[in-house]
Formats: sequence, C-alpha cells, structure tokens
Amino acid sequence: MHQPRELSVYDIGRTPLYASQYDQRFSYCLYVPDDYRIDADTVYSLAVLVHGTERDVQSYRDSFTDFGQANNCIVLAPLFPVGIPDPGEFDGYKYLQHRGIRFDQVLLAMVEEISAVYRVDSRRFLLFGYSGGGQYAHRFAYLHPERVRAVSIGAPGAVTLLDETLRWPAGIAGAEEAMGRRVDPAALGSTAMHLVIGAEDTQTHVNNVPPGHPAWIEGVNDEGIPRTMRMLALKRSLEQHGIPVRYDVVPGVGHYGPGVISRVKAFFHHVITVDADRPRPQSAVPDSRG
Repeated sequence: MHQPRELSVYDIGRTPLYASQYDQRFSYCLYVPDDYRIDADTVYSLAVLVHGTERDVQSYRDSFTDFGQANNCIVLAPLFPVGIPDPGEFDGYKYLQHRGIRFDQVLLAMVEEISAVYRVDSRRFLLFGYSGGGQYAHRFAYLHPERVRAVSIGAPGAVTLLDETLRWPAGIAGAEEAMGRRVDPAALGSTAMHLVIGAEDTQTHVNNVPPGHPAWIEGVNDEGIPRTMRMLALKRSLEQHGIPVRYDVVPGVGHYGPGVISRVKAFFHHVITVDADRPRPQSAVPDSRG
C-alpha cells in the first residue's frame, strides 16, 4: 500500500541504485517521471526491465526514460550481480533460482518496496528482458501470470517450452516440484506476449548447454542452437496453447539489445493504450511453498 514519504531530488528522474531491503545483495534503479508529485493523484504504470549477462542496468533504464515520461510509467531495473552466491556465477538468475535464492521473489519484493513509496499500480506490470533477461522474463511470466500484464521476451539463449514431456526448465514438467508453482498455460492468455529478436542474431557459440553444465537437462538443446531457431520454437509452443504472440524480427540487427528497444516500447505503448481491456486471470496459481 502507498505510504507517502518525503522524496529527495534523487528519488525523481534517474535514481541511484538502491539496495533491496528484502535482500541487500541485490539492488535496483528507477526512472520516475520528472513531473511526479507526491501530492498529486496520478497512479503510474510500472515497467520492469531485466538485464542480460552484462548487467548494464542503468543503460536499459535510461533507454526507457522517454517511454516512462510519455506514458506516466515508473521504470524499475533490478540488478542481479555476478558472483551470488558463488564466485563467477553468471547464470543463476536466468532460471529464477540458484543455491536456494529465488530471483523471482527478489523482484516481487522490489516491486512491493517501491509501491510503498510511489503511487504505482504494482498489481500487474510490464516486463521486458533481453538475452539472459529474456530467459528470466518468460520463466517469470510462466510462474506469475497474475502479476504480468505484458511480457516482451528478447533473444533468450535458452527457452522453456510449454511442453509437459520435458522437465523444467526445458519444459514445464516438474515446475511445481522445482519452483513451488504449477505452470498453467491457460492463465497466460491474459498476459500480452511479445517475442523480439534481430534477424542477424544467429550466433551459436554461447548458446549450447553441454552435458555436465549445471543447466543441462535432457532436451535443453532441442529445436536447434541459434537464438532465431529457439525463438521460433517458443513462438510455436505458445501458439499451440492458444496464446496470441506478437513476433518481431528486426532487420540488420544481431545480438544487440538497443537494436530492439524501439519495438519493445511500441508493444508496451499498444498494451497501455489499445489493449488496456485485456481480461485478467480469474485466479492465481497458488504457491505451494507459501
């Protein structure tokens, strides 16, 4: 619930990185529209931007300042640093959990933290992730469709298909055992879905998950290794479950997040302005771990 407090000049516009009060190993920065006033009535939308492996959170935040200002939208960019809990650990956040850390719960706690400070509708938010963040974004939407108004999935190196014959995270079998939440494809129908990738994003050297890798499970390399192939597999999997997908392939762009940002902002603008009446899920899938 919103509890106004005195805001400093640093709490408006491009903010510093704040330590999460839920777990101070993690942090986030915001863009709060420059005309935000504590004594006004406007309730802002929320857009969450999840970084890739490079962790360039402030650049992602900065690329959405025009969107935030034009659409009365607060922008949240979380930081999941390398090396938590193990030195050199790059990938754990992409799978939403690693060594007992639930990265989806970390984000939800950040959302609640800012909703206690700003007038923001945090019940359902816009979610974008690119590369490693694209992995995070679609798995988060699978587990928490009741919280995701729209998700833009940018060029993930590995995908989770809505396939009950493949174990999580290649498919959705065993998701409840692994994550405490069952993946319900029907519930995803209330979440607007966007897939975006550069037409030249065909590299393969960082995408293969070999046997022995912590993320390897049977089927993880199915549907070909290039990101373009994996995106097509994800699109087909969603559509087979009756989930409409907006699919953007950006000409002349390789694996380069800034090259697809304009498509993401256009999609989110459409959701906010044209697709605002998309029905919400009738009920959330319960979390069996509380």
